[in-house]
Amino acid sequence: MLSNSCLLLSLVAYLLGSICVAIPVCKLFSLPNPSESGSKNPGATNVYRLGGWLPASITLTGDALKGTLPVLLSINLDHSAIEQGLVAMFAICGHMLPIFFKFQGGKGVATTLGAGIALAWTTTLALTLIWISFFALFRVSSIASLAAAFTAPFISHLMSPDYTFIFLIISMLIVIRHRANVIKILHRQETRTKHNKNRQP
Repeated sequence: MLSNSCLLLSLVAYLLGSICVAIPVCKLFSLPNPSESGSKNPGATNVYRLGGWLPASITLTGDALKGTLPVLLSINLDHSAIEQGLVAMFAICGHMLPIFFKFQGGKGVATTLGAGIALAWTTTLALTLIWISFFALFRVSSIASLAAAFTAPFISHLMSPDYTFIFLIISMLIVIRHRANVIKILHRQETRTKHNKNRQP
């Protein structure tokens, strides 16, 4: 049975996840609105396309913290593994379907990274290495994210079995959120991730 504190924290996690970090970061660096430019995805990858590593790194950190902070609070409240996972999923869903932006959000990878570090850092480190390896090989963020998502339940089963079901559900959410990218990949239409150096301020 879920505790009242878990239910309340899950709501807070969703609202925190609904904050779109990419938009104020792009405004700070005088970049186009990421929801209307590039891939039109308000996440770190699109911010990198629009403005390079610095604004992308700030966006990545902010999006990751949306997952880390509520999960750490859940752990400090002595919630069960399932309750911690529920809080993590609400934070990720907030990023994917933000109530403040008409439920049009990002892919959830950075927020998953942040939540995963708090839940099971060894599993998350292994998945991060998988992401980096696939990105280095293909230079396509969606392929790297899908590779990490598909392997997450198996890695978790080996390294942090208490969270295997949680990683399975989160992986399914990420794959569903990348469904348009999957179609592009199958048709060899997915573009490589690169910084648009010709962008005019």
